[in-house]
Amino acid sequence: MQPIAPTDALFLVGESREHPMHVAGLQLFQPPPDAGPEFLRGLYDALLAQTDVQPTFRKRPAFAGAITNLVWAVDKEVELDYHLRRSALPAPGRVRDLLELASRLHGSLLDRHRPLWESHLIEGLDDGRFAVYTKFHHALIDGVSAMKLMQRALSEDPADTEVRAPWCLRPRRRSAQGADTGLPLLRTARRLAGAITGIAPTTLTLARSALLEQELMLPFRAPKTMLNVRIGGARRVAAQSWPLERIRNVKAAAGVTVNDVALAMCAGALRGYLTDLDALPDTPLVAMVPVNLRTENDTDGGNLVGAVLCNLATDLDDPAERLRAITESMRRTKRVYADLPRTHQLAVSALLVGGVALGLLPGFVRTAPPPFNIVISNVPGARAPLYFGGARLDGNYPLSIPLDGLALNITLANYAGNLDFGLVGCRRSVPRLQRLLDHLETALKDLEQAVGA
Repeated sequence: MQPIAPTDALFLVGESREHPMHVAGLQLFQPPPDAGPEFLRGLYDALLAQTDVQPTFRKRPAFAGAITNLVWAVDKEVELDYHLRRSALPAPGRVRDLLELASRLHGSLLDRHRPLWESHLIEGLDDGRFAVYTKFHHALIDGVSAMKLMQRALSEDPADTEVRAPWCLRPRRRSAQGADTGLPLLRTARRLAGAITGIAPTTLTLARSALLEQELMLPFRAPKTMLNVRIGGARRVAAQSWPLERIRNVKAAAGVTVNDVALAMCAGALRGYLTDLDALPDTPLVAMVPVNLRTENDTDGGNLVGAVLCNLATDLDDPAERLRAITESMRRTKRVYADLPRTHQLAVSALLVGGVALGLLPGFVRTAPPPFNIVISNVPGARAPLYFGGARLDGNYPLSIPLDGLALNITLANYAGNLDFGLVGCRRSVPRLQRLLDHLETALKDLEQAVGA
């Protein structure tokens, strides 16, 4: 049995019916021109035939009486026709129907007695396309690793009809230089020791940057909003793509980064959405922005994600001023992180996001200020068009995790000239979630006009 790393165990311990702890992706595919009515059935059969399941897709928490979440059990046999499923949309098969199905799938828990993943092939869209919804428990794999794994199952060649199952893909070989050798328990102990050793200097650096130089935004300075409440287990999903060219034009005109523009889009959309509901606070919203700390040599799965806090400047009416404030907030934080080794970055991230765990305490979410208002993630994707058994990938929408006190999550990924946004909200606490898509378009138009893009 393999020990569960402390960071990964937190996602298992923190899971409940109200808080499913899985990340997912919704992919839209256009079948090849010569595809017949049995095309999807052929994909399904080809995937089921691939039984060389890799260890990551065999793992589940081991149970020893009442004790669990300490070590992974690795199943020798995996019932693939349980984990891989076919679904069909009711007529007329609109994208709205697909998102409603994805909402239900995203709100259901994974079975702890089986390996912690599922994949659903979904047919019945009225335009002839099909979708694949895949979810992994966050204890098993983080969003960046999941995105990379799904991309490896695809091909850049439209003539490549080979069907590759993600669960059969072997980890990429790590270079000998910089590889973290040793048994899993020793690797975990080594990382923990490094983090503990770095706590004192990290704390001093953090205190100087936050209190004296005011470069680092600290938690619990965010305003209380309608998004920062206790949530239920039901989810609603929304998704849409925007051309990267539009975002890059704003980036070039304003002299900022693509991520800054994406954050400004989200900020403008949140400002408009909350204004419509008469719920916009006077002080600016704060976003937690995950930062990938994984290198090419990290192939063991699990989680290597840091975090920074960003002022979304939602109190500013001018889109250009809002963009400048967001850019400066991210720039200050990056300066602090640039001077820290990875173990210290993890320690600072734990300090910034640790307040989320306090939401488990009775009454905390209702009475205390939120550590931040929303999580906005930008996951790297593929630049070239990708194909699955000859079917072209049209959209690749990442879907993540709302929590108590964080009823809305926005995750985006770049793909083949687009920026694909995946929104996940508590069905009860975030009304009319799909309207945020209209506000995102309005926010981008306002930015284009404000900076002359």
